[in-house]
Amino acid sequence: MTAMSLPIPVLETARLTLRAPQLDDLKPMAAFFETERSHIVGGPRNAMGSYTSLVSRLGHWVLNGYGLWHIVEKASGRFIGWTGMIFAPGWSEPELGWTLFEQAEGKGYAFEAATAARDYAAKHQGLNGVISYIAHANTRSMALANRLGASFECDGELQGKRCQIWRHPKMEISA
Repeated sequence: MTAMSLPIPVLETARLTLRAPQLDDLKPMAAFFETERSHIVGGPRNAMGSYTSLVSRLGHWVLNGYGLWHIVEKASGRFIGWTGMIFAPGWSEPELGWTLFEQAEGKGYAFEAATAARDYAAKHQGLNGVISYIAHANTRSMALANRLGASFECDGELQGKRCQIWRHPKMEISA
């Protein structure tokens, strides 16, 4: 039996490819979710939890018509994180989220990937002026949200944890 091909668009930026999650991504995802660093995005998780996360990402695209792309660094071909739109039980509205593995931080990849995902979501998925949930301790994500033009909207809660809600600006969309 072969896997069903999902209609997940591939996005290209100058240095990155945003593509559908793949089974080969499981090992680096599991390594990330075993670290304390993953607590900001629902970790730590064991191998089964990482597998469930990977499978859920594909299901999110099927159910919602949008979801998370996995980010690949073009120069090395390495899977380095994810970005895209999330809307699941407990979310008040669709969220633009992002996560990079530690070795990919500090290179502008998160900005490049999140910009591409946000632009695509606004132009092709009807998701414009979205929010980002950011943990209070995640100053790097706050700085990125600010760089993306988002502004702090209010304190909130997601899945029982206090967070900040940042609002991204609405994009002008030409026909």
